[in-house]
Amino acid sequence: MTSTPADPAPIVACTISRDVQNFDLLIEDMETLLGEGWGDLGFDEALAFLTQPEADSLEFVAMAIDAIDEGELSLLADIIRGTKGHGIKVILIAEDVTPASLHQLLRTGADEFIPYPLPEGELEAAVARIRAPEPEPEPETVPESGPVKKKLTAGGNGVVIAVQGVSGGCGATTLAVNLAYELATHKSGSKRPKVCLMDFGLQFGSVATYLDLPRREAVFETLSDMDSADGDSFGQALVSFEDKLQVFTSPADILPLDIIGPTEVSKLLGIAREHFDYVVIDMPGSLVHWTETVLNEAQIFLALVELDMRSAQNTLRLKRMLQSEDLPFDKIRFALNRAPKFTDLQGKSRVKRMADSLGISLDVQLPDGGRAVMQACDHGLPLASHAAKNPLRKEIVKLAELLNAIGADDAEAA
Repeated sequence: MTSTPADPAPIVACTISRDVQNFDLLIEDMETLLGEGWGDLGFDEALAFLTQPEADSLEFVAMAIDAIDEGELSLLADIIRGTKGHGIKVILIAEDVTPASLHQLLRTGADEFIPYPLPEGELEAAVARIRAPEPEPEPETVPESGPVKKKLTAGGNGVVIAVQGVSGGCGATTLAVNLAYELATHKSGSKRPKVCLMDFGLQFGSVATYLDLPRREAVFETLSDMDSADGDSFGQALVSFEDKLQVFTSPADILPLDIIGPTEVSKLLGIAREHFDYVVIDMPGSLVHWTETVLNEAQIFLALVELDMRSAQNTLRLKRMLQSEDLPFDKIRFALNRAPKFTDLQGKSRVKRMADSLGISLDVQLPDGGRAVMQACDHGLPLASHAAKNPLRKEIVKLAELLNAIGADDAEAA
């Protein structure tokens, strides 16, 4: 008597890509999660397969794309719509894809997004989320008249931390975004501090892009009517990132830098300090007539420089300007981005010569995080989520811990 072979396990998931061999980490994670219960499809055959009986057991597909695939956005969107039409979840996995293309595909109906290279355990977490039963809808209630208001807890005295780039492209926004996130996720005792990240780049601020957040019209309304601004109006202008960090983005449209003055900035900072433990400000690249206000009110004013001639010249010009106006140049703490490695003795010598010639201290030195930093920014994620072991992220964590200790000491002294 001959035994009949067991039926093969049903296919519960498929990868869809131009060439899945370009995504070796995805192959490893799919095999770890599903064993042999998954398959692979090309873009041209995906929609046809969905009409076959073999596709009835599919729970989800993982669509993997890179920069080369951006020319096929319409086809990719059709695949996502067709997949969703069959009741199948879609996980979008992207490498080196522009935020505009990601936004278009996510709006088409993708359920989850994961950057590539895949963060450890992220695919498993995404699959768990799409497999979780959907919560039952809450009974409809009649909304009260007027907009829903976000309530902020008042009565605080937050620490203001400003980040200023001395030269273009030196990484000031990257530092501000990641420093604010690390402060927000750093536990101090039994609670996490409340952190607000404010983008004062009213024309080309990119904090919203780096965290993939919408720019609210309430930001412009708040800035244009600071006389009536209060905690409620300020709260409506904030956008939450992962329920850990509140963000005051730059406006949706380009505004003149003089739409607010020293009085308005002082009031805005006062409101923010009252409701948050830390207020991190990403300053515009230009010095404006309210830069002095931020410099005077900030407990910590970080100026980011690089080891090049333009940073050295701009630092010297900044020093001359502040000292001629009798402003507190000594309050500025300079940080060196893309600092030489520990073993680069020649680079270390250049850092020392630069600091000595400018009469400044470069105690904070941030290493070059490499390509992963730009990828994190393009994917709208902090380094902690995209590349937790990145050397730049590790130094920002140390800086956040130091600032948190200073803030705790100030609170005890108060």
